[in-house]
Amino acid sequence: MRILVYGAGVIGTNLAADLYASGKDVTLLARGGWADTLEKHGLTVKSAFFPKKRTWPIPVIRELKRDDAYDVIFVVMRYTQLDSVIPALLNNASENIALIGNDPCAPAYREKLKGKNVLFGFYMAAGHREPDRVVSFSLKKITIGQLRDDPGNEDLIRSIFDGTKIKAIYQPNMEDYLLCHAAFVMPIGFACYHCDGDLKRISRDKAYLNRIIDANIEGYQAIEDAGHEILPSSDKDYHSEKYRKLCYRVYKIMCSTVVGKICASDHAMNAVEEMGAINEGLKRFFDEHQASYPTYTELEADARKHLAGEK
Repeated sequence: MRILVYGAGVIGTNLAADLYASGKDVTLLARGGWADTLEKHGLTVKSAFFPKKRTWPIPVIRELKRDDAYDVIFVVMRYTQLDSVIPALLNNASENIALIGNDPCAPAYREKLKGKNVLFGFYMAAGHREPDRVVSFSLKKITIGQLRDDPGNEDLIRSIFDGTKIKAIYQPNMEDYLLCHAAFVMPIGFACYHCDGDLKRISRDKAYLNRIIDANIEGYQAIEDAGHEILPSSDKDYHSEKYRKLCYRVYKIMCSTVVGKICASDHAMNAVEEMGAINEGLKRFFDEHQASYPTYTELEADARKHLAGEK
C-alpha cells in the first residue's frame, strides 16, 4: 500500500514517521528549505519529554503530479490551507483522500472533493518544528472515518493501519466529531490568547478555568440542540458534575506544566489565522441554529486582540 502524507508540519511528520516505523510505504510532501533538510538529512523527530530522537529516511516529493497514484493521501494541513491544495487533489489519480486536522465545515470539503472517497481524521500529536528537526510527542492514535451518510471505510482504514503501533478508532460520523472538537478546543485557544501564551498565569484562576468549561458546554449544547451527536461518546454527559471536575483537572495540569505549552499554546500562538477561521466557522454554525453562547462570546471578545492580528 502506497501512502502519501501531504504536509510536513508537526502532525504530518509524526504521522509519516509512525507509519514508516511500522514498515509502511510512505512518502512525504514538503516544500522549500524544509524539503531540502528532509532530503539531505532525513526526518529527525525528538521527543518533547525525553532526550530520545530518531531519524527516518522518508522519501520526499515537492509536488503532487497527475499520475502519482497512492492508495491513500493523508492531507495534513492547517484548516486555512485546505482550499489551496484542492485543485492538486482533484487533478490527481488517487481515489482515497483523508483530511487530517481541525475542520468545523467537513461537508463543504466533501463537496469540494466530489468524485473522491473523502475521509476525515484527527491525529493525536503535538509539538513544534525547529530548523533541523521536529520536537514533539505522539500518542500514536487517530480517530478517522467518513461523514454520517457516506459509504463506510472501515475495511480501508483497517488495511492502512494493520501492523502498525497506531491505534485507529473508526468513527462513521466525523462531521459531529469535528464539530465537537472545535467546540472543545476554541475556548482553550481563547485562554491562550487571554494570557499571551503563558498558561501558568491562569493555572490558579479557578473562575477563569470554569468559564472555559462553561463555554465548552454552551458549544456542546448548541451542537446537540441542532440534532447532532456529541462525540466522543465519553463527553455525552457534559452537563454532569463529573464532566466538569474532569475538565477542571485536565486544565489545571495543562496550565501548570509544559503539557499546556506543547498541546495548546504553541499551536494557538503560531496558528492564529487557523484558530480565527475555526472560530468563525463554529459561530456560523451556532448562529444558523439560533444558539445562545454568551460565555463563549465573552472569552472571544477578550481574545479579539490576537484574533484580529493586533500587537
